[in-house]
This record gives sequence, C-alpha cells and structure tokens, in this order.
Amino acid sequence: MAVERIIDAEGSAAEAPEEQRFENTLRPQRLAEYIGQENLKTSLQLAIDAAKQRGEPLDHVLLFGPPGLGKTTLAGVIANEMGKGFKMTSGPSIERPGDLAAILTGLQDGDVLFIDEIHRLSRVVEETLYSAMEDYVLDIIIGKGPGARSVRLPLPRFTLVGATTRAGSLANPLRDRFGLVYRLEYYAIYDIKQIILRSANILGVELADDAADLLSGRARLTPRIANRLLKRVRDYAELNNDGKISQNIAQKSLELLQIDHLGLDAADRNLLKTVLEHYADRPVGVKTIAALTGDETSTIEDYYEPYLMQIGFLERTPRGRVVTKRAQEHLGLPS
Repeated sequence: MAVERIIDAEGSAAEAPEEQRFENTLRPQRLAEYIGQENLKTSLQLAIDAAKQRGEPLDHVLLFGPPGLGKTTLAGVIANEMGKGFKMTSGPSIERPGDLAAILTGLQDGDVLFIDEIHRLSRVVEETLYSAMEDYVLDIIIGKGPGARSVRLPLPRFTLVGATTRAGSLANPLRDRFGLVYRLEYYAIYDIKQIILRSANILGVELADDAADLLSGRARLTPRIANRLLKRVRDYAELNNDGKISQNIAQKSLELLQIDHLGLDAADRNLLKTVLEHYADRPVGVKTIAALTGDETSTIEDYYEPYLMQIGFLERTPRGRVVTKRAQEHLGLPS
C-alpha cells in the first residue's frame, strides 16, 4: 500500500472525484445523524425551527474552523432540514461579478448557497455580494464608459452558508452580514469513534471495537481524516484479512502509513525535527518554516499548525513559532 499524506485533502472543492464520491456516501443528511458539535447543533436546530415556523429562509450562516471538521456536510444538512435546494461553489471559482450573478439568479426562494473558502473571494465579487445578502438584490453595471448604467435585479430570498478556515481574513462588512456564526471545534475521541463505527456500518466493513479505538486515536480529532483512515485500512484488510479489520490489521496498516499513536505522520515529524535542528527552542517565522520544509505558508497555517497547537507541540508567540519540550520528548530528541 502506497504511503500518502491523509491530511493533505483540502476539502470538497479540491478532491478527486473518487474521494468526493467516498465522502458523499458517508455524509450525514440530517442533524440527528450528525455526530459531535452538540452546542452548535442545538443552536442551529433552534434557528432552523424558528425560520420554518415563520416561513422565512434561515439567516445567512458562517462556519469556520480547521479543515475536515464537517463545514461542507453541515451546509448540506441545513438545506435538507429546511427542505430546500442546495448549490455548492467555492471562493476561487467565482472570478467575476458575472459569475456570482449567474449563480444567484439561478436560485429559488429559500435555497441554500454554500461558498467554500469564502475568504478567497475577490474584493469586487465580495462587494457585489453585500446587497445580495442584505437586500436580496443584485446591482450590476451594463456597458462601459459614459453609456454605462446600473441595473438592480431582484433575487430570491436565499440563505448563504460561507465556510472558511480563516475567519480573520474576512472583511468586516462581509462578516457582519452573517446572522449566525459558528466555530467548529475539534472532536472528542469518543465522537470520532462513533463516526468511524457509523462509516464502517454504511460501507459494510467488519470492524472490531478495539480496532475502532485504535483508529479514533490516530485521526487527529478530525472526521475527514477518520473516514480516510478507515478507507485505507479497509483496503489493507481486503488484501490481507478478507476485509475484516482487527486491531492487528489496523496497527499494521497504520505502520505502513507511518502514522504514530498521536496521529502524526512523517511530514509532521519532519517539520518539527527541521525546526528543532535549525532553531532549537527559539521562535521562528512561518515563512522561514515554509522555506525549510518546502511547503506553502498557507499549508503550514491551515494543515499543520492547528492540530500541532491543539496537542501542545507547537506554540505561536509574537516573535514566531516555537516547538515545545513535549514535542521533543515525543520525537525522542534531547531537550
């Protein structure tokens, strides 16, 4: 089995079709099926019930947090709970105001429009979105030069669900137009285990309880990674144990993936070791780390740092990032 970086997937907009189909198979369709994020679900259910009772669309929703925690899934659940249509796109895909106009004018009353990576909208597209969100109208300019004129098009009353890993990158006027703002937190290991057991049941995989415990501890508290670990382990089990995932089979496949008991893979360990080798316990900037590892700064900030900070292996200080003694001990390096 080829070694690959499970955490490299950047979300539905960037996934291969095979990965999209796999994840879509496992996505819950209703809030009752959605495991974890209990406080968020309670608040969201209240808002949905109130909107349905009034016969109005749900307020615009902003979902933010690290990748893989279920923002795309939750957007689909909102549409299902409201009983309305669902349209999905991403910030980088909407290059011009005309692209946005084509999407918005194709919606029906109450439909849910999901924009992933909404922080990557261009400024001109973002400003076009303001009137659409607030007044359900679209102001567009027809023509050029002295003959140009502004036309205001009425829009259906839709719900915008925006998702971002960088809430701080959103312009204040855009952020203020969301009536419901939720942060998705990392999951408890118990919830991750329940997600793995549910996914195994959907896939028809025979998964031992102790194997589920093992996988849930390696999934970085992230549902997307949990499901993809299950997929890789299932592949190994089909070739080596008639598809049955025992604890021993799970352990062997995780060793092939080079994923340790905290969910760190070779790339995580390489980043930590490289920083320690060059800077020991001194602070270092993210751009310097990117130059040392050959990664983009956005990759480090979005896909390495959140979990490493969550488990106390990396600290962010005013002077830069610092690898902690706890990380040194985990790597078996002298402090």
